[in-house]
Amino acid sequence: MFICRRILQLGTLSALLAGCSTTAPTAPSPAPASQASQASGPAPIRIGPSTPTLGSELPDDAPAALTANGALRPEVRSFVEDLAAERQLPLAPMVSALEGSRYNATVARLIAPSPPGKKVWRSWLTYRSRFVEPKRIGWGVDFYNENRDLLNQAAQRFGVPAPIIASIIGVETLYGRNMGNFRVLDALATLAFDYPDPNKPERATMFRGQLADFLTLVMKDKLELETRGSYAGAIGMPQFMPTSVMHYAVDGDANGHIDLTNNTQDAIMSVGSFLAQHGWQRGLPVFAPVALPADPTALVDGGLEPKQSWSTLSAAGARLQPGASSDGWSSQPMGVVDLVEEARGTAQYRVGTPNFFALTKYNRSYFYATSVADLAAEIEARVTR
Repeated sequence: MFICRRILQLGTLSALLAGCSTTAPTAPSPAPASQASQASGPAPIRIGPSTPTLGSELPDDAPAALTANGALRPEVRSFVEDLAAERQLPLAPMVSALEGSRYNATVARLIAPSPPGKKVWRSWLTYRSRFVEPKRIGWGVDFYNENRDLLNQAAQRFGVPAPIIASIIGVETLYGRNMGNFRVLDALATLAFDYPDPNKPERATMFRGQLADFLTLVMKDKLELETRGSYAGAIGMPQFMPTSVMHYAVDGDANGHIDLTNNTQDAIMSVGSFLAQHGWQRGLPVFAPVALPADPTALVDGGLEPKQSWSTLSAAGARLQPGASSDGWSSQPMGVVDLVEEARGTAQYRVGTPNFFALTKYNRSYFYATSVADLAAEIEARVTR
């Protein structure tokens, strides 16, 4: 899910941090405790100056939005006034909320770029071992069996298989065991107004958009001001960023309130909703049953959209795996996925369908999407029938 290796936990966030992964989608995005990537979502509305004014380094727990004399910082005042006017929201409670926000040095440290010159080797096998491992598989089977009816309802409604939904929640938060304990308001205010990399003002602007959506949800009684989440502001079991909560979250039990932290039904339905709205196709596998030629390197374009056809792959030497059928997927666009062992100069290769690329909208990483698919397969193989 990006900035660039730290986002082990930014689900919906990773798709928003576009610059980090589009050129190297296989890079390991740290694992979750909060990533939205899951989450992508519509581009955040830009509120306030397009080039954020980054404050000087602050001590931990200092006011995030105030000057030394206790007034709102000028860029914060501009942000909140624009937000109130643009979305017809009450100004005073949002000012009060921002006045109470605190700078979080841990948030800034976790999301800061890696030291220059430090090489991080990408390794598919290392990444996969973090997520497709016995404990997560066992807990996934338990989660599936405990929530079978809800998962099947989501599968019927959105066309996303139950094991895929369970797997995403497992990869993101260990089935709700690790949802993050940062105050979302503090995390977003820290990153919106004091982003730790002054060379990336567009990311501070993105976090201002997330803060705008978070405050909007609070003002509309859809989130609590004291909501807690990841260090990047991702929320609940599926680790939705506020923009994804606004556009893709679902009131699964129709009680008039969406609660991704405590309500498993809302979380399950919201994952299905997100994938369905990002191109998931009912009945299509994640990977095509294809045996690639001995060296398929030239077929990899590294992109996040499928652009190959079955006829093109066939002409390059790809063949159906023994016993496989071409029904259903061979008319769809596909993409060759490289899962690299960078230090060794080797890679595994698979052929992704549009459903694979829908998973990359949750987190812009080939490693992430493949781990979700592999964990789902392990869970499905073990669940009680």
